[in-house]
Amino acid sequence: MNNATTRRDFLKQSVATLAALTPLAGTVPTGVFAAGSDRIRVGIIGCGGRGTGAVTNCLEADPAVEIVAVADALSDRVAKFKDQLTKWCQEHLKEGERRVKITPDTTFLGFDSYRKLLAIRPLDVVVITSSVVFHPLHLEAAIQAGKHVFVEKPAGVDPVGVRRVIAAGELAKQKGLSVVAGTQRRHDPVYIENHKAVADGAIGKIISGRVWWCGGDPRRVYDRVEGESDAQFMVRNWYQFVEMCGDHIVEQHVHNLDVANWFIGRPPQLALGFGGRARRELGNRYDFFSVDFDYGDDVTVHSMSRQINGCYQRTSEQLVGATGSVWPGGKITGTRPRPARRDTVNPLVQEHVDLIRSIREGKPLSEARGLAEATLTAIMGRISAYTGQIVRLTDLTERKDSPWYNLALSPTAEDFEKGTVKLPPTGVVPLPGAATPTK
Repeated sequence: MNNATTRRDFLKQSVATLAALTPLAGTVPTGVFAAGSDRIRVGIIGCGGRGTGAVTNCLEADPAVEIVAVADALSDRVAKFKDQLTKWCQEHLKEGERRVKITPDTTFLGFDSYRKLLAIRPLDVVVITSSVVFHPLHLEAAIQAGKHVFVEKPAGVDPVGVRRVIAAGELAKQKGLSVVAGTQRRHDPVYIENHKAVADGAIGKIISGRVWWCGGDPRRVYDRVEGESDAQFMVRNWYQFVEMCGDHIVEQHVHNLDVANWFIGRPPQLALGFGGRARRELGNRYDFFSVDFDYGDDVTVHSMSRQINGCYQRTSEQLVGATGSVWPGGKITGTRPRPARRDTVNPLVQEHVDLIRSIREGKPLSEARGLAEATLTAIMGRISAYTGQIVRLTDLTERKDSPWYNLALSPTAEDFEKGTVKLPPTGVVPLPGAATPTK
């Protein structure tokens, strides 16, 4: 793609490529309610901790939801998932109510298990909570198979993968499919009301902002199981490897960056930042990032993300306008103040409520692009911190001559299926000023 190529041209090319891969492209799904049933049959790809949480959120969202299939690379994780789901059902469902209908025939293991799950009938919705590196591949396959999708954040770990998500989202629109993302702040009534107030001029033109995810290191390191392959070990410890999670600025801080993009109305044009590592026991992630994002039109946002135990913690956002400021999850100050309020709605459940409503009403939701733009924002920050260079959004989306346009971290999702995964060395991280553009 040269500089003259427009975003529309890029999307047309990407969607055409996806459509050519499947005979289902261009068709509209007919599984939901086709047999006079209002049941929503759900399959889950990736059943770690977030997978269990997402499935129970989905069950809580609508009484017609049934969980009918599960796919994961690790057998012990599937067993734990089933135990936790059984316990949840015993505590939350009425006696005799059977809404989990996973059988041995709909339990799939291995790195190709997602393909087997997508082939079963009937199946209406796919919940994708696999490790981040797999999100583009799994989303793409689900859309090609004609399924509505809930996909956890972020969109991917590198520009190549995120562009696949954008293309898959455009194909979903053509096929009348909903794609809802795990950026739950967009489903939170407090955030929604404050976003509307800001759009209506409550703080004037936004001129700057600050976003934070400063917390401890939440993930333990798991020892290698006897006989476990490098690929299985990386999946079990996915949060420790940039290749699997994108680093914590991408996997975690993407929430706050998404809020900034949402309220400002666009992603930033460029990023300049730094970061470092001193404490990790495994893998190759940084401990912290500090990044300035330039949104153009004299709008800048400072981003701070940190995972160091024993330090002050803050997870929030603030945007400053010409006549006031907003804490998107709280109060508005200035000429049109509004006090902070709390809401009893759980946004982690509400995002599934909104997905299912969109299916019932035949009004598909399309959140793939917002998820992708927030992820690209975070990736810009990560690459800038790793290399010490200014990174522009066009480096990741348009300029094929950019050293980062074709950046694809290795191992890729396809490498796991091929069985060619090798464990990266622990503690070998990019050094700003000396780093090659491999990450």
